[in-house]
Amino acid sequence: MQTSPPLPDSDGALARLLAGNRRYIAMRQLHPRQTSEQRQTLLEGQNPIAAVLSCSDSRVPSELIFDQGLGDLFIVRTAGHAVNEVVLASVEFAVHVLKVPLVLVLGHAQCGAVSAAVSDKPLPGHMASLKTALRPAVDATMDHAGDPLDNAIRAHVRLTAEQLWAESAILGDAVAHERIKITPAYYDLNTGSVELL
Repeated sequence: MQTSPPLPDSDGALARLLAGNRRYIAMRQLHPRQTSEQRQTLLEGQNPIAAVLSCSDSRVPSELIFDQGLGDLFIVRTAGHAVNEVVLASVEFAVHVLKVPLVLVLGHAQCGAVSAAVSDKPLPGHMASLKTALRPAVDATMDHAGDPLDNAIRAHVRLTAEQLWAESAILGDAVAHERIKITPAYYDLNTGSVELL
């Protein structure tokens, strides 16, 4: 029976994700822990190595780009990885209850949500609130050289990572006591590579 390895520390969890990403880039995935036996072991509970807060974009499936299996990652996804109380509660659950040592905030190239925030076009319905949530990254990079969208995407990833520990006493305490690391990262849709920011 294929089981999950012991829970690593934050550096070990990050190393495991980056090793999986290298396999994914090379198209040499192991597809670990994806058997029916593994599925059965997870009936008793989960023991993920990391929480990943990422965009809902269909091109950014964390389990695939990090070549991880069932039970390995606790995934929280919203458009533009925008943070609200439910997102904070979800990440807190991963840290406080599941004891993950790593929270990875994963932005990506060509993010449509950030692109909408960069644009001056109004958005209908609740999408307007998404634009408002992502606007600080646009404002922070307005005068930067380079591509405005890519600058805003990278800034938003960093701001989101800061927002997690700043707005959550649980996450802030875990960071302060070095029980977790909150790491911002960027996924390149073209190459498949994950870059730490």
